[in-house]
Parts: sequence; C-alpha cells; structure tokens
Amino acid sequence: MVEKVITLDNVSLIDFLGVENHNIKEVAAAFPMSKIISRGNEIRIKGTTPEISRISDILESLMEHYQKYGKITQENVQNYINHSGQPVNGHGTAPPVVPDDDEVLVYGNRGVVVRARTDNQKRLVEAAEKSDLVFAVGPAGTGKTYTAVAIAVRALKNKEVKKIIITRPAVEAGENLGFLPGDLKEKIDPYLRPIYDALDDMIPAEKLKFYTENRIIEIAPLAYMRGRTLNHAFILLDEAQNTTPMQMKMFLTRMGPTSKAIITGDRSQIDLPNRQKSGLIESVEILKNIKGIAFVELDGRDVVRHRLVREIITAYDKAGQ
Repeated sequence: MVEKVITLDNVSLIDFLGVENHNIKEVAAAFPMSKIISRGNEIRIKGTTPEISRISDILESLMEHYQKYGKITQENVQNYINHSGQPVNGHGTAPPVVPDDDEVLVYGNRGVVVRARTDNQKRLVEAAEKSDLVFAVGPAGTGKTYTAVAIAVRALKNKEVKKIIITRPAVEAGENLGFLPGDLKEKIDPYLRPIYDALDDMIPAEKLKFYTENRIIEIAPLAYMRGRTLNHAFILLDEAQNTTPMQMKMFLTRMGPTSKAIITGDRSQIDLPNRQKSGLIESVEILKNIKGIAFVELDGRDVVRHRLVREIITAYDKAGQ
C-alpha cells in the first residue's frame, strides 16, 4: 500500500468535510479497500496506486466545486464519485455536475446565490465586463455596492485579477483617523462595515481571513491609496460622492494597466462641508465622453431593501431633496 497526504488550504472545514466528516466518510465508503483519514486540514489516503489516483481526482474536483460554489452537499459527493474516471471526449474526467448559471455572480455562504436582481444591476454587470472603469450612481438601497463587490469577488475566484482593493473616503473623521482609539483596522472598520457585510455573504470566514491577512483583499480608507500604482487588481471606490475633486483624480490615476475599477456613489448623500464640490459629480461630467469608461444610473426601481425604502426615495425625489 502507498500513502498520499492532501492538505486543505483556505477552506471552511465544516463546509468541505461535512458535519462529523460526513462528506469524507461518503468517499471512504465508495473505496472500502483504501483507508481515508481526516485530521485537521489534512486528509491521508492509504491504498493501491490506482485507487489513490481516483480518490485524489474526486477530492480535487470537490475542492474546485467548493471554491466555485462555497458549499458541498451529499449529492455533490455522490455525483463526483459516480463520475470519477469517466472519460470526456476520450480523455479527462467528467465535468462539474452542477449546472452553470450565467446570471450568477457568486455562490456565497449558507447557500446564498448572488446575482444581479434588477435591470440596472444587470447593466452594471455588463458594463464591468466590457469596460475597465465603471461609474455606478444611484440612491441608497439600489444594490450598487453589493453588486460591485460580487463582480470583484467573481473576478478574483476566476483568477482574472490577483487582488481586490476596496476603499471609501472616511469623511466623518476628516480622513484623519489618528485621534480614534485602536489600531488602523479598529479605526476604519465603522466606515467600511457595509463592505465587510457583503464579503461575509460571499466568502467563507476562514478564506476571507486568509485573503485579508495576506492582502489579497485589502480594505482601506481612500487616504491610504495615495502614491500607489495598483496592478492586477479589481479596485472599488465606494461612497464616491464624498470625495473631493483632488481625491477623485488621485484615485483614478492609481489604476495600473491590468486593473479594473468600479466607482459607486449617491448624489443625494453628500457629506462634504458646505461649498465643497463632490469629486464624483465633477468626474462624471469631465469623463463622460471618454471611450472605455461606462456610466450606469440606478434609481428607485432598483431598490432591493424594504418596500418602504423605494417609496421614501420617491417621496424625497418629488420634494426635490
């Protein structure tokens, strides 16, 4: 007998292995002549070389499935076991047994399926596919930030980019966070909480921790973008209505040749001091005729929160507020 060790990196063990290692026990039951032991993040396989090869193929397929869909069911395990070793066009193993849905952006945690839910959200997705720089402007609750985060996470999972950088202007603290208690993360977290909430829906906790600790996903206030050139990255600027023209220009000139960016903002929620012009409003006007930059307008019809939010937005629009 020979032995092989497979290490499970950047996965939620409970989601991958199943409750009480049920998923791995299913695989073991299909190969009674081999021994499969799960301990921590390691899986040890003992058996004949042909069986170890088949078991390894199944586990690798399950890993790919988990990375794409964020969960593994008993049915998934059985399907991969049944398809293992079956040729496709004379070679290779059977393709993933879960049908692809072109409208799905991310298969998130706890069975969450993230997709564009309104026409304008779909336009945002299409614009991001065709253009390297997209402005998404609309009122609160229209899903512009959530959709933008999902687009970026999809690009990372598909290895279209090497990292995600998400930033916001910390206007309430005047971009000067030194007087707040705690380390940098504790200082800026209150301003970036909506971003974390979106990421929590889309990426398993252990993997998100790995991404943030290794700066694969970086979340920082806009002031910390100065002087950087961002390559191989998907960059999101949220709450852009609270940038000054100088800050907006600084952000726009951070893009490297292999980067993509989405800028989101709400014209009706500008928190800048009186008489201070919004960098978002100015940039939309200045850049509107540049080929390769897309502009998507969202409105009350795109509100995906409580039904009253849509009516509140409509009422304020009618009042000219």
